[in-house]
Amino acid sequence: MAAPIQTTGLAEAHALLSHPYAGEDLGLADCPVILVELTAADLSARPSGEMAELVKSTPAVVAVAVSGGIDAADAAKLPELCEPFDIVLAPDDVPAPLAVPPGELDQIAAAAAASPAAAVALVQLLRLSESCSTVDGLVAESLAYSTLQSGPQFQAWLAAQPTRLVPVNPEPAVRAERAGSTLRLTLNRPERHNAFSAEMRDALVEQLRAASVDSSLDGIVLDGAGPTFCSGGDLAEFGTTPDPGTAHRVRSVRSAAFWIDRLAAKIRVMVHGTCVGAGVELPAYAHDVAAHPDATFRLPEMAMGLVPGAGGTVSIARRIGRQRLCYFALTNTEIDAAGALSWGLIDRINPR
Repeated sequence: MAAPIQTTGLAEAHALLSHPYAGEDLGLADCPVILVELTAADLSARPSGEMAELVKSTPAVVAVAVSGGIDAADAAKLPELCEPFDIVLAPDDVPAPLAVPPGELDQIAAAAAASPAAAVALVQLLRLSESCSTVDGLVAESLAYSTLQSGPQFQAWLAAQPTRLVPVNPEPAVRAERAGSTLRLTLNRPERHNAFSAEMRDALVEQLRAASVDSSLDGIVLDGAGPTFCSGGDLAEFGTTPDPGTAHRVRSVRSAAFWIDRLAAKIRVMVHGTCVGAGVELPAYAHDVAAHPDATFRLPEMAMGLVPGAGGTVSIARRIGRQRLCYFALTNTEIDAAGALSWGLIDRINPR
């Protein structure tokens, strides 16, 4: 496995990134990851703003900070020091913001080496969308997603997939039920674990568009039928759009993420079972997300050579932060309901 480029302390990282060819040399490496081992001396050595500019000037690299050289007593100084980086790793006794266990470095490096174009696109998107509106963030995500669909990693993944036969379900892909001033929308493809198909997307968008102009509605509940809330994009439809450009155009005008964000204050999402891809990304826009204790959450797109494509680079980043989302998406890590609650990905756990 290709290894990340390692440095000790900000001074060495600063020297490396200051080189005029750093952006190209690091971005085209087999593993486009730079690891900066922070030390106690770094807490007062160099302004973090200067480091942030250097990281931004090398856009094709995943910048990872390890704060193992800083003890818990100095942890209060870490937020500013760690802000420029894409991922922050810290031991359990150092409460660094948005930190994840340092043992995950091998996982990060392996993912970046396996899908370097997707890893680079992910960090670029997350850095960019921090200052974007929802609409601009969705457009940027869709452009990156379409670009990666033409890439060698996704094409190789697609070629290895078996032919999938989709059973015909006469039921609507999204079931709508009105009770007083509350509208319940239920993802309704239980035989496919509520895989998010084009039919389901269009039906959900249609219902949400209508709800947005219905002043008699006080609330909207979104849930899923069967044992799974949503297993992500329907793999049977991957690669079936005419071309990436057309796919981007469709995503731009039929975005469930846009409408959930617009109605976020009215929507309560109730998730359970497996929540994958769109099953994580779309609920994150709502202001109230409740999870059954059996719920699990995962973003698998990086293993396909892609980035999250249902709006997650905007919605999840707003909930759990850019750095934690970068780790979550890059490593394909599965978290349970308790972990999702501690991260802020959901708002409560509800056994009912």
